[in-house]
Amino acid sequence: MNSLQKLFSQKDKNLLSIFFTAGFPDLNGTETIINELGKAGVDFIEVGLPYSDPLADGPTIQHSSSVALKNGMNLDVVFEQLIALKEKNSTPLVLMGYVNQIIKYGEEAFCEKVKECGIDTIIIPDLPMVEYESHYKPLFEKHGISNVFLITPHTSEERIRKIDSLTDTFIYVVASASITGAKGEVSHQQIEYFERIKSMDLKSKLIVGFGISDNQTFSTACSYANGAIIGSAYIKYLDQNGIFKSKDFVKSIING
Repeated sequence: MNSLQKLFSQKDKNLLSIFFTAGFPDLNGTETIINELGKAGVDFIEVGLPYSDPLADGPTIQHSSSVALKNGMNLDVVFEQLIALKEKNSTPLVLMGYVNQIIKYGEEAFCEKVKECGIDTIIIPDLPMVEYESHYKPLFEKHGISNVFLITPHTSEERIRKIDSLTDTFIYVVASASITGAKGEVSHQQIEYFERIKSMDLKSKLIVGFGISDNQTFSTACSYANGAIIGSAYIKYLDQNGIFKSKDFVKSIING
């Protein structure tokens, strides 16, 4: 089993994942952020690879990517940072990036570095399923890397079931057909969507993301899925309060 499969075998409810952008708010904060989130009790951490054109991300994460790139963050630097903390960190990590980053870095070299970091799960939102099946699936499997697909309220049942058959970690349930960022309370339409996905009785774990920002939205998401990912709300908190207040943020999500 990979790191997430082991986690899911021990816990499959109320899973909390936090997303942050590597290199934000400062270039060398990656290890500290991961350490602080781990100590705070986060179940797994999503490390965002800063990118100049992050299609799925809203203004908050776009801004964090811009700052990270200006700080000098790039794939070589983040890989060095993650390799350096591999032996010290026990919280499963997931990498989130974009296809062009993989292509530019070199597909084989990228996969080798991901593995060297001790990471075995990645999220590539703009990776087409046909490209995954024909090209990336054998490449990822060669290096022991699991791919996470995203679904939205507009994803057909046929495609969802196909994604479920290709998944061995979790399906990323995008809470609304929009970019990342806090949206306020979970709407009636979103509840209907969550209920529809839950009723499909998929084999994969379901983790909800996009618009999850506080205890209320986290708890609601967990009523219909195995857990949720919080990104923009944490990025804002990080910007305003600093890395060492991360425990307070996590506590507010878990306990309200």
